[in-house]
Amino acid sequence: MNKAGEIRVIALGLIRDDERIFLSEGYDPVKQETFYRALGGGVEFGETSHDALKREFQEEIQADLTNIKYLGCIENLFTFNGRQGHEIIQLYQCDFADSKFYQLENLIFSESKNHKHRALWIDISRFQSGELRLVPEVFFEYL
Repeated sequence: MNKAGEIRVIALGLIRDDERIFLSEGYDPVKQETFYRALGGGVEFGETSHDALKREFQEEIQADLTNIKYLGCIENLFTFNGRQGHEIIQLYQCDFADSKFYQLENLIFSESKNHKHRALWIDISRFQSGELRLVPEVFFEYL
C-alpha cells in the first residue's frame, strides 16, 4: 500500500492456464472482504516495469517468467483497510518458465516478515459468476 497522497507504480503479471488464472489472495479487514489480484509489486526508481515484474516474482515466489508481453497501463483508485489508494499498474501477460508452478494447488509466500499471502490457481468462471472478486475489475478486459 502506498503512503497517503502518493501514487504507486506497480507491475503485475497475469498468468493464465486455459480457463484458470494464478492470483494472490487478499483480505480487507474493514470491508471484511476477500479479494484476488495478479502477483507483482512496486517499480523501484531506475528500474523498468518489465524488470520489476521479473524481480517481484523471483523475490516473492522464486519463479522465473517467460513469454512476457506488455498488455497496457491501468490507473487504479481504490480503498483498502479504510485508506484511499492510487496505483498506476503496468500490466503484463506472462508464463512460468518452470512447469512445476502449473502443478501447484497453492503456495504461501511473504512480502515481509509479518505479511504472509497465499497464491493459487482459480477458475476464471468463479469471478465471472460473482462468486469471487477480482481486483481491479478492469482485469476482465485482458482475460
